[in-house]
Amino acid sequence: MPDTRPPLSAYIRTLDEADHIEEVVRAALAVARQVVVVDSGSTDGTPDLAEAAGARVFTRDWQGSGKQKRIAEELCRHDWLLDLDGDEVVSPALAGSIAKLFENGEPPEPVYALPWVIVPPFGAPWHEVDRAFRAKLYDRRRIRIPDHPAWDQLEVDKNRAPRLEGPLYHHAFEDIGDLTRKVERNMTGRARGVAQKPKGVLALRIVFGMPVYFLKRYLLKGLFRKGVYGFAFCVAQAYGRWLKDVKLYERHLRDETE
Repeated sequence: MPDTRPPLSAYIRTLDEADHIEEVVRAALAVARQVVVVDSGSTDGTPDLAEAAGARVFTRDWQGSGKQKRIAEELCRHDWLLDLDGDEVVSPALAGSIAKLFENGEPPEPVYALPWVIVPPFGAPWHEVDRAFRAKLYDRRRIRIPDHPAWDQLEVDKNRAPRLEGPLYHHAFEDIGDLTRKVERNMTGRARGVAQKPKGVLALRIVFGMPVYFLKRYLLKGLFRKGVYGFAFCVAQAYGRWLKDVKLYERHLRDETE
């Protein structure tokens, strides 16, 4: 029987994603004809689990966030790509939206944004708070992930990209300790690769930025509706943003001593 799914490849970078990788691969295969997993040295059985779920698995040394996605892009069979993390699950509603987009042939726009919904370790997904849209469905013939060691997002205005319906469920963390470790690792990597900011600006952010970062997430994103756990989540996120400022400030100090 002919494959009625869109001519779409999904790709996933992995490192020890055994908790969710099977669900991620199977959900992606509901709408993508191919799932490519690029693993960078998992020791928890992630490659075997991904392959058993239907993915095509490759092992590549870690080159950096954007560079690793570039490797994945090249390994995909189709030009239309779906960028997924090892803890992001395509919902049936989102799979339906993507399939509908291809009903009359290739979509007209080069990039589409997907509703990104956090699934906390306790309780239901946060559909009504901390909503975001991520530009993750795209045509690699017209746009590519930056070939960059730190930055790994499409360089588009995600607020102008057409938005699809149906959530992309993000199992972002196992507990607050896990979240803190992830934001620390991510922000440390970004601080190494992004453009430097003036030392004085960073000093002000280090002293005054933490409450601002916290309140923006807690109030504007509605996390106050999630009680004490929402408060704890915003503290961890604000810490990560603040840590990036500190890491950039340390770059200045290191340059001054060399």
